[in-house]
Amino acid sequence: MAKITVIGAGVYGLASALALLQDGHRVTVLEKRRVGQGASGGLVGALSPHVPEDWNIRKQFQLGALLSAADYWARVEALSGLPSGYGRVGRYMPLDDAYEAEKARGRIAGAARLWPAGFDWRVVDRAEGIAPSAAPFGLVHETLSARINPRMACAALAGAVRGLGGEIVESCEVEVLEGLSVIAAGVGSHALLKPYLGAGKIRGVKGQAALLSGGLPKGSPVIYGCGVYIIPHSDGRVAVGATSENKFEDAARTDALLDGVLEKAYAIVPALREADVLERHAGLRPRAPKPEAMLGQLDENTFVATGGFKTGLGNAHKIAEALAMMLRGETPDIPKDLSPKHHLTKRVKQPMPWQIKPEA
Repeated sequence: MAKITVIGAGVYGLASALALLQDGHRVTVLEKRRVGQGASGGLVGALSPHVPEDWNIRKQFQLGALLSAADYWARVEALSGLPSGYGRVGRYMPLDDAYEAEKARGRIAGAARLWPAGFDWRVVDRAEGIAPSAAPFGLVHETLSARINPRMACAALAGAVRGLGGEIVESCEVEVLEGLSVIAAGVGSHALLKPYLGAGKIRGVKGQAALLSGGLPKGSPVIYGCGVYIIPHSDGRVAVGATSENKFEDAARTDALLDGVLEKAYAIVPALREADVLERHAGLRPRAPKPEAMLGQLDENTFVATGGFKTGLGNAHKIAEALAMMLRGETPDIPKDLSPKHHLTKRVKQPMPWQIKPEA
């Protein structure tokens, strides 16, 4: 049993702390602000798979995370006595052109081959609440997607951590690492990672989203169309988002870009226009040099688990499970793309088949 400090009380830090506590370690979580204050305190919470084609180890890792999420969040809720807002509700994706509809039908066989029995991908003519004008070529309906309430999930994780004897200290900024440590502070990880990886290896991508009072029945599938997610949460409210901005002046301010996101959502689900906008939210999602999360050992006493970007809520429990294995001295079966070394390696664009010259 070791004494371990986890820096960051977002979904990665809290899930890591929980996994380490379950392994018998003594764990303290240090958070600069409050639990779930950063990217993990957003509004959207879509847990969706990659399209079932061009399969690789990264897609398989994410699939494993999505398949195990229901059991994981049920255990977190049992430990904490708090809801996470998790629900496997499936997803609709409106098809607005013939080419996309053709590709969608071509993926039916891929889902049957790559996804476990009981989960499918099909094309339907219409769906309740979705405007026919938004889906002139039908809609994909896949049953693997789920949704979660990010803030509720963080509160449930924090409750589970405390229930197992872990300590969470808020309003505690860490500038120097001491002892066995896990850096899981999202965008706030960059200063702590600089001695190991160099400057600028974790950056923030701004996302804007909104929370509406309603517009879709509880338990409705997630909707994704025109680059916008519409998430009917378990409490009846509906989240809409999000932008993905690499250039911005104020990370915490919403603007006309969010208005554009809302207009797209209204065009897909007209009933949303009648709902009240309860909250407009903006924040930064942590992005490592590559889109994948960063997980690995930096030196004898320091580990990193951060940079989930768009997949943090979906794969946090699998990242935490792998981290706990590393602390046990084991080698987890995870994509090499997650390693800090891989993130520092320049991605080489693979040529298309017709670009490869035959050998002389």
